[in-house]
Amino acid sequence: MSKNHDVVIVGGGLVGASLAIALDRLGLDVGLVEATPGGALPAVFDQRNLSFAAATVNALTALGVMQKLANPGGPIRRIHVSRAGDFGRVVMQASDYGREAFGQVVVARDFGEALEARLGELQHLSRYRPARFVGLGPSRDGRREVIITDDAGEHRLHARLVVGADGTRSAVRQALGIDISEHDYQQTLFVARLRAAKAPDGCAYERFTDTGPTALLPRGDRHYGVVHGVARDEADAVMALDDAGWLARLQGAVGWRAGRLLESGPRSAYPLIQVLAQKLVGERALLLGNAAQTIHPLGAQGFNLGLRDALTLAELIGDAAQDAGGEDLLQAYVARRGPDREQTLAFSDGLARLTSNATPLIRPLRSLGFVAAAQAPALQSFLVGGAMGFRGQVPELCRSAAR
Repeated sequence: MSKNHDVVIVGGGLVGASLAIALDRLGLDVGLVEATPGGALPAVFDQRNLSFAAATVNALTALGVMQKLANPGGPIRRIHVSRAGDFGRVVMQASDYGREAFGQVVVARDFGEALEARLGELQHLSRYRPARFVGLGPSRDGRREVIITDDAGEHRLHARLVVGADGTRSAVRQALGIDISEHDYQQTLFVARLRAAKAPDGCAYERFTDTGPTALLPRGDRHYGVVHGVARDEADAVMALDDAGWLARLQGAVGWRAGRLLESGPRSAYPLIQVLAQKLVGERALLLGNAAQTIHPLGAQGFNLGLRDALTLAELIGDAAQDAGGEDLLQAYVARRGPDREQTLAFSDGLARLTSNATPLIRPLRSLGFVAAAQAPALQSFLVGGAMGFRGQVPELCRSAAR
């Protein structure tokens, strides 16, 4: 089999599927290469909790995805930030900025099902599933060859642009010969669903410790999503805790802000390793989402950043009179994404390192920082703008939910 497409996307996860939906609005012929068979969801769509920034909610509403959610998201109306052992705290209220909410908390599986429902409505999409990306061939006549394999054997697709949206260990990135830089935070992140004596009231709590962050996120089902970072060498012991021990550990980390913690769903664990591609583009090819940057989840910027990657690309292709995979468009993409990507990476990594630093001399300075942030409206406005996804040159779909 050999088939031509305008764009071939490798990876049908959060960012790849969102890009396919955005490109369908342009009437482009898109091929989506997915490892998961029809009727199943990729592993990334599990019970973890996704914090959608306001810009993300706008865009996904404009793309018709939020309307497909079987269960409503939980609005984040207030953000409470503190650190164990430090004095001072920062509390930000959405209403102070003329907003109903900073964003929403959505369960990944619910989001996956909504994306799947929306993908099923697209008019210009060809889905190759289950299929595995094998490699890239040469470019001829303005198209790049993409080699995939499935149960029927090896196939060749040809696209003006190949998009690698295939995750942290991206095979497309490897095929392009793009190097990476890695930083292991020596932390493991646990996620679970949590029921507490006090139902969520729209407040998201972020609590920093020496071994990582703990967050309580207000879901839409009267539960919290809990995110709990531990030192890597403690991870096995934490996973082995019975429910009572696990709840006691969380209670000690978050205090009594939500009252007594009563019940936890199953725990999942993820090592925290930052992986950054040294380049974003190759010949008629481009990386986005976790293939371009897998970052520390502190501040919940990962998917939000990846979606802005996808929407910027779709916007550039829609505005371009030139070839969708041409060098001019690729360089325009790099230039557009630079400021947002760099600022988000600096914020995520810097905050992760600062808040987990146990050096005694850092503690009073960090506490003063909390006090200053609590009393500085300009600084809070900067933080809020970034948290809501309004950083750099924001894609048009992020600015309004109107279709």
